[in-house]
This record gives sequence, C-alpha cells and structure tokens, in this order.
Amino acid sequence: MSEKRTEIGQLGEFGLIDKLSEGFSNTNSETALGIGDDAALIDSGDHYTVLSTDMLLEGIHFDLSFMPLQHLGYKAVAVNVSDIAAMNAVPKQITVSLGLSNRFSVEAVEELYKGVRAACDSFKVDLVGGDTTSSGSGLVISVTAVGVADKSLISKRSGAQIDDVICVTGDLGGAYMGLQVLEREKQVFMANPNMTPQLEKYDYIVQRQLRPEARMDIIHELKDLKVVPSAMIDVSDGLASELFHISKQSQVGMKIYEDKLPIDKQTYDTGYELNIDATTATLNGGEDYELLFTVSKADMEKLKKHPDIHFIGYVQEQSAGNIMITKGEREVALQAQGWNHFNN
Repeated sequence: MSEKRTEIGQLGEFGLIDKLSEGFSNTNSETALGIGDDAALIDSGDHYTVLSTDMLLEGIHFDLSFMPLQHLGYKAVAVNVSDIAAMNAVPKQITVSLGLSNRFSVEAVEELYKGVRAACDSFKVDLVGGDTTSSGSGLVISVTAVGVADKSLISKRSGAQIDDVICVTGDLGGAYMGLQVLEREKQVFMANPNMTPQLEKYDYIVQRQLRPEARMDIIHELKDLKVVPSAMIDVSDGLASELFHISKQSQVGMKIYEDKLPIDKQTYDTGYELNIDATTATLNGGEDYELLFTVSKADMEKLKKHPDIHFIGYVQEQSAGNIMITKGEREVALQAQGWNHFNN
C-alpha cells in the first residue's frame, strides 16, 4: 500500500465515487446504465428495471432528538422513491436494512416501521425484504428501491439539449430552513429543558425537513401530458449542485434567473428572521426532493399552465458556463456548495 494519504474530504462524495469506480466496467449485457445517475438501469426486455439505494446514518443524516421515528421511516423510503422518480420511472418494491444499537427497543423499531408502511401505502410500493444487524453506535437505515419504466420514457442526467427550458417542481430552500429552526430549538431546549419548542409558525418548513414527499404525482402527470424530460434529477443536495450534475453529464451550460426561483413565503420570512438568504438556501441547502428537469420549448407549451412546475432558465452552450442572473440583473457564476458528506 502506498504511504501517500489523500483525505476523503478533498475528493468529496462524488469525487470518491468516480475514483472508486474507475477500474470497473460492465460485463453483463443487461446492465444498460451503471454508476453516475440517480439510479441504475437493467435491461429487462420490453422495459427497464430501475435500481437505487441510499443509506441514512444517525448523527449524519438525522437527529433523533427532533426526528420522530415514524417520520424517519417515511423519509427513508421517500428519498429512495425520489431517485426512481428522477429517472421518470415508477417504484414497485423496496428492501429495508437496519443497524440497531441496544438502546432501541422493539417498540421503537415498530414505530419506525409505521412510517415505512405509510410510505409504502403512499407510493404504492411493496416491502419485499431487507436485513437487520447490530450497530456499535446509533441507528443505520439502508433502503433499496426497485422500479420499472418504459424504455422510451427514461430520463437520464445526460440528455439536456441547448435551448431546452429548465424546470423545477414545488418550492426550494424550505427543508434547509426547517432544519435551521429545529437545530435552534434543540439548542434552546438543551439550555433550558423546561422550554417548549416554538414550531407552530414554522409548520411548513419543518414538515419539509422531517417528512419530505417524493414527487411521483409529477411523474404521472408528465406521462398524461405526453412530456418526457430530456434530462432529470431530484434536488437532494441543493439546486446548484444538481444543475452541475446535469451540466456535466449533458456537456452543456445552465442559465437560471434568481427571480424565477420558487421560494415559499415561510422560507423567505424565516430566512429574514435567522439572517439566512433564501436564495442561498435554495441553491445550496438540499433535501427538498423536488424534481429538476429540462424540456424542449415545444413541451414547455404543454406545461405552462401547470401550477406546480416552474420555468427557471434555459440550457446554453457549455462554454457559457453555469450562471445565475440576479434580481439586480448581474450575472454570477454558480458554485456547487451543497451538502458534502465528507466535509460536514
């Protein structure tokens, strides 16, 4: 082994994935798409089988001092379903694996699985297996989701074309702002356990953090409208980071407009209260699990009356870079400063 030591934080999550996957190639003809997108694609004849997996670790991805176990079970499933949705596919099955320390009772695990069951009911997926093992510290949850898609409907990160319109669903920045409120209230409680958390006026953004929804409704609506996005990704690490993923995979540039970003009033108001810029939270916060996608101008016409799909910019030449036009009409270069698992 070489004596050279490279810190994982220098590479970041995606740099590490690129490094570790360098020596691998696909040897099975059924493997249609491997590492590098929201999910893998397996050629199953007349359709693709879509595979995605995510792991959530206590103290890294969630804090049980303010995350109810039932919400955690729901969220663990939703974030995986969101990856299936990002391929324009439909989820069908999940497996759930747990690492449990001895501080968790049977009743606590049952509470977690109430959330898993609620998510299965909501997204119409079947729990078909998993694994349980002991954990030296804390709770570990790993979910694998399996979906299906017509081959003609698949949307990869690599399909964006110059002059395509950039779209995003819902609103952004709320999950990050909700986390800031929860962290603040936790500190208040730790200083004075007699204090009751003041969360009523933050109900929407707290919900965005604790119990996010995968946008399967949009996937079904796009199919009804006969719109197949040229590229798509879910917003898990912040809008800027996801724009860079599409930019890199499609070899294009991205131009967005600050005044077109969909931001809820509660996110704005809370940002003002906490001295956090709402645009910064939108670009870099993450965990909104909305869908970011590109469509042709012709398909834009089919979507312009949709109340929950917003046009925020367009695809440009790669040489023009990834930029945002601010409300003051200044052009600024986007930076992918979203969540980095090895620098936080």
